[in-house]
Amino acid sequence: MSSQNRRDFLKRVLAGSALASFGISGTKASGRVLGANDRVRIAIAGINGRGQTHMTGFAQMKDVEIACLVDPDSRLFNSRTKIVKDKAGNTPDCVQDIRRALDDKNLDAVSIVTPNHWHTLMAVWACQAGKDVYVEKPCSHTIFEGRKLVEAARNYDRIVQHGTQRRSDPQWIQLTGDIRSGKYGKLLVACAFDSRSRQSIGIKDPQEPPRELDFNLWLGPAPEQPFRTNLVHYNWHWMWDFGNGEIGNLGSHDLDVCRWAMPEGAVPKSVVSLGGRFGYEDQGQTPNTHLTMIDCGEVKLLHEARGLVEENQWKITSEYYTDEGVIRDGKFFAKGKSDGVPIENVPPPGAPEQGPRHMQNFIDCVRSRKREDLAAEILEGHRTSLLVHLGNISYRLGEDVPFDRLTKTFDGDTMFRESFEEMKRHLVDTARLDLARSTCRLGRTLSFDVQAEKFVAAPEANDLLSRPYRGPFVVPERV
Repeated sequence: MSSQNRRDFLKRVLAGSALASFGISGTKASGRVLGANDRVRIAIAGINGRGQTHMTGFAQMKDVEIACLVDPDSRLFNSRTKIVKDKAGNTPDCVQDIRRALDDKNLDAVSIVTPNHWHTLMAVWACQAGKDVYVEKPCSHTIFEGRKLVEAARNYDRIVQHGTQRRSDPQWIQLTGDIRSGKYGKLLVACAFDSRSRQSIGIKDPQEPPRELDFNLWLGPAPEQPFRTNLVHYNWHWMWDFGNGEIGNLGSHDLDVCRWAMPEGAVPKSVVSLGGRFGYEDQGQTPNTHLTMIDCGEVKLLHEARGLVEENQWKITSEYYTDEGVIRDGKFFAKGKSDGVPIENVPPPGAPEQGPRHMQNFIDCVRSRKREDLAAEILEGHRTSLLVHLGNISYRLGEDVPFDRLTKTFDGDTMFRESFEEMKRHLVDTARLDLARSTCRLGRTLSFDVQAEKFVAAPEANDLLSRPYRGPFVVPERV
């Protein structure tokens, strides 16, 4: 079959095609054996936004070749090829379908920077094809997917790094280690804050996709639906079929460092979440104001996301409350003290840096084959992504309740109640919300069995552990 005919065939593939069983089922995949000085050939999948930082990061590394760029939107190929050529000196292949890149026996690794709904499937396919994987956060779109990716990494003996790049930052390594060791007292509550301006995405009518965009490939595992201009390329974040909201976006980073600072063995036992999409009407589905509390036994984890803020009101940080005081704004405030003591070498607030050290750590482990040296090995990525999914599942199973009926809901938890009261003040001041005439989505309080990775006595919640797949883009039970 000619190359052109093969491309045409792939576009016509639907459920039941031969490619539905793509993979190396039941065998150990074996990639090329690399020496310390061998050139690592990598494909970058997803080249619109964050993918450009992956191009820059890998292009600057010695003995790393960006061999292929992958994206369903071929309109990006010329400009992104120029970036690679200018920074690395070579001209990469460009393909729309990741499966064509995985056919290359000389390809060593894949860096996945696609929309979230593609993360796990693409990573599993790569493992099955004998490639190592760097996968952006969150590594999964559902809890089921995260577990399957961990299994694939083990079954095919692959190096799989999660894109939570603070794990490679010496400042974060020191701070989380000090908190975990009890230097500032026993940790009681870890709080993650992700307030960033998120504007309305509007309401757009369906239309024919651009001819250069293979929209069938872009949809991949997601349900069949029409193309809209407020879906591709970024606003998929706010649609349940493709993204995981702000808690799965910036929240993946801040929840990760909070979990990292927790004592060994602290795991989620229950979750409750609330919020809504306030301030405008659009086609977005995920909350733009979201509060989640996860009970991990002796430690509680709080995540707060706000999208109705001005550019100068962003708050992307974490705080840690112990039995001896609180760590915030780069200082430790001992109980009863109004003045904080500066913490030496504390990481700054704000969004994570772009991650060149994290990418280098991945490449080093691709060469050494030492999974234990990965800064964010995929099991750790799965455990963090699981927290994202817990918050979203609670929220999605909730009911819209008048604000005045929520007054006593959190009387048993001071921190959550105070955060909720602050959320209400924010909505009144910023969104000019009339609370007396408004409702809030109150999520279900759910108990979770972390060993089984299932909810306890909550079949509706367990239904959301996975998702229906559109063939042939299926994450299988057996990887």
